[in-house]
Amino acid sequence: MVPRVQLSPEIQLAQRLAGNEQVTRDRAVRKLRKYIVARSQRAAGGFTHEELLKVWKGLFYCMWMQDKLLLQEELGRTISQLIHAFQTTEAQHLFLQTFWQTMNREWTGIDRLRLDKFYMLMRMVLNESLTALKMQGWEERQIEQLLELLTTEILHPDSQAPNGVKSHFIEIFLEELAKVGAAELTAEQNLKFIDPFCRIAAQTKDSLVLHNITQGIFETIVEQAPFAIEDLMNEIEEEEEEGEEEEEEEMSEEDEQEQDMPSKKLFEKPPKGSCRAEPDMGEEQAGDDEDSAGAVLQFDYEAVANRLFEMASHQNTPSQNRKRLYKVIRKLQGLAEGLFPEDDIPEKAFRKLQEGRQERKAKKCLPKSQLQDKTGRGEQEDPRADLSSRSERKRRRRGTGADPAAPQEQPGGRGRRGVRKRRRRPRAGARAKVPGCQEPGVKKKRTREQKK
Repeated sequence: MVPRVQLSPEIQLAQRLAGNEQVTRDRAVRKLRKYIVARSQRAAGGFTHEELLKVWKGLFYCMWMQDKLLLQEELGRTISQLIHAFQTTEAQHLFLQTFWQTMNREWTGIDRLRLDKFYMLMRMVLNESLTALKMQGWEERQIEQLLELLTTEILHPDSQAPNGVKSHFIEIFLEELAKVGAAELTAEQNLKFIDPFCRIAAQTKDSLVLHNITQGIFETIVEQAPFAIEDLMNEIEEEEEEGEEEEEEEMSEEDEQEQDMPSKKLFEKPPKGSCRAEPDMGEEQAGDDEDSAGAVLQFDYEAVANRLFEMASHQNTPSQNRKRLYKVIRKLQGLAEGLFPEDDIPEKAFRKLQEGRQERKAKKCLPKSQLQDKTGRGEQEDPRADLSSRSERKRRRRGTGADPAAPQEQPGGRGRRGVRKRRRRPRAGARAKVPGCQEPGVKKKRTREQKK
């Protein structure tokens, strides 16, 4: 008997995670979480790169086998939150690295019916990785490590990431960053988060990556600029209102100390409380409106423009990338000066665009004869007039040889049929042969022969 080979716990968990039955898969996910917590707490514990690759292969096929949208969302949230089971930052980064490597390796085998669930899984894993940074206080060193990991595995030209993974990651990066850290991150920190995209946009030779970065990162920043400025103004107004309320409270306390009359205290407090309650309700409604509009990141547009110009002005930057980035830099410089892209369009160019559109619409609506009159071709050059004149000449020539009493041909089809019928009647009567009667031509010939 051959001795049975004992498999490692990672392989056993991966086999159960990819099982056919949902009950076994759910139990395997729970056991995996407990196994990660127990092993990461050991002094000499920790996972290797190969072991986490095996774990992620099992998790990948666990998501592959899951049906129904709500269950897919629940499973994706459970898988993405496994990052918090690791105790050290290095283990968390290794967990994320193996995840992106697994997605890059298995991406070409995903059919179109299962793409949405893996798009959702990528979004949830990115959200939880940024949440881990938030729990650790947005430390600069950890931010740099995470950005370096994402750049090497996804954005770098030497990475094995397919175009689908790159495009989706670029599209969701700012959205997830705004959800997690819009209320805490400063403009300097946000500039650090988009710095890898500036470098890749200046260095890449892939036109698709350049287009996705300019549209998904820089154009998104430009489009969200009005909302970001509104949020900043609202914050400033709230701070001013809080300062005024504190000053009013101090003044009221001083007045109360000077005047100890109970009647005044009773009548002064309710109106103040009622006046304060109204702005509170307005603030709550404004907060609800902001939540519905979505969180927006704050950026120093001049600093972003300077950073982009620094990267695009290098000698190694391709000319195509430089032209594309310079357009974005002009927009960012305009935002720094207080000019929005809609107001920056010259009036003459806008009028020309409107006139061109109106002319195109008018040409579509007008008939061909009026279009020829507008272009300078009058009725003299009308080809229909030439055809009608030629047809009239032909009719006149035919009419000279024909009988004056015969009806003339009409241009329509019905007229021609009627003329033919009238012409056939006398011919048919002349050519008709009656039994017992001789033709007139035959009689004339006989009489001449008899005379001779």
